[in-house]
Amino acid sequence: MATASYPPPPPYYRLYKDYLENPKSASEPPPAIEGTYVCFGANYTTDDVLPTLEEQGVRQLYSKGPNIDFKKELRSLNRELQLHILELADVLVERPSQYARRVEEISLIFKNLHHLLNSLRPHQARATLIHILELQIQRRKQAVEDIKRRREEAQKLHKESLGTLDGHY
Repeated sequence: MATASYPPPPPYYRLYKDYLENPKSASEPPPAIEGTYVCFGANYTTDDVLPTLEEQGVRQLYSKGPNIDFKKELRSLNRELQLHILELADVLVERPSQYARRVEEISLIFKNLHHLLNSLRPHQARATLIHILELQIQRRKQAVEDIKRRREEAQKLHKESLGTLDGHY
């Protein structure tokens, strides 16, 4: 029995055999998936929504509402985390059997910090995209200026060469 290093291509390639002569001969791609779908046995959704801490079964330690002061809340949780880590060190020295509760509290603080940071990701993505687009605009403006400068130099050289040719004849 012969074996191949690579499996044969899927039969879909036959749909595109006349593509170079007639690009419209290929079938349209399938529509984008909307809603939920299953991939490798796990359910996923196309809705990009950050679940709340309550939906995840985690107690929320920072203030609720649409107008959250992220800087203030992150600093507060960071200070609380530092305090709990110091308390954990103290408990490990004084009463080692009671460390589990402190570890759970630290885990809760980390989950809250993580959720706050994840809620800032859309803003970070927008800011990054704006920065990238501004850089592209700047590069294109520089390219246009460079082309204009080179065109002027070429026109100047052209006029000089015409003047030199006119002077020799």
